Amino acid sequence: MGRVQGKVAIVTGGARGIGRATAKMLAAEGARVAITDVDEEAGRETAASVDEAGHEAAFLEHDVASEADWERVVAEVQGTFGAPDILVNNAGIYRITPIEEETVEDWRQLMDVNVTGVFLGMKHCTPLMREQGTGSVINVSSVAGLVGVAGHACYGASKGAVRTMTKDAAIELAEAGVRVNSIHPAYIDTQMADYGAEAQDASKEELEAMHPIGHMGEPDDVAYAVMYLASDESKFMTGSELVLDGGFTAQ
Repeated sequence: MGRVQGKVAIVTGGARGIGRATAKMLAAEGARVAITDVDEEAGRETAASVDEAGHEAAFLEHDVASEADWERVVAEVQGTFGAPDILVNNAGIYRITPIEEETVEDWRQLMDVNVTGVFLGMKHCTPLMREQGTGSVINVSSVAGLVGVAGHACYGASKGAVRTMTKDAAIELAEAGVRVNSIHPAYIDTQMADYGAEAQDASKEELEAMHPIGHMGEPDDVAYAVMYLASDESKFMTGSELVLDGGFTAQ
């Protein structure tokens, strides 16, 4: 207990799946957690479950592609909990589409959320971390940001951008004591995996079999990795890629 005791965390896309598991784990280990999402109902339920467990959390409705929303959210977090020590850029859109069927409108929407959302989070949170001389940013990318997957040109491009942006920010902020790392999951058993199976006309068993370890990951598998990167246990780690893929990229 207490691995992030007294720290303030922002978890985007925190209403469900990986974000929900991450928010609950950070809170259980002592952080005060701001859960942000466009899904107000699920977000408030997640925050309530954290409170019921005796930990501190608040929900803020938040479109990560909006700079005005980021300015409001960071100001509200500062006013409620204090300046953020931990930023988990988890919010994202998953879409599988052949290149020739991808529309410019869909491309822009996905990039706005998956790339611009991460950029804006760092833009508005890291100055406060720089003032404190400490901070940890965890950007949730994907194995699709490391290797090629059919139908993933748009999604893979967004996650590849997150991967490289993470390294750039890590170098820029290293002297300020702010660490920036990325996490690269394969399929995790969430609604996104359900969509992935449907979009590829695959059964859950076929999706499981894509991973040499024999099964998909669980949200807590990613939350444990976030916890490590958020805590001082990873104080010598920045600009790195933490791959959580059941052997997918080792093939």
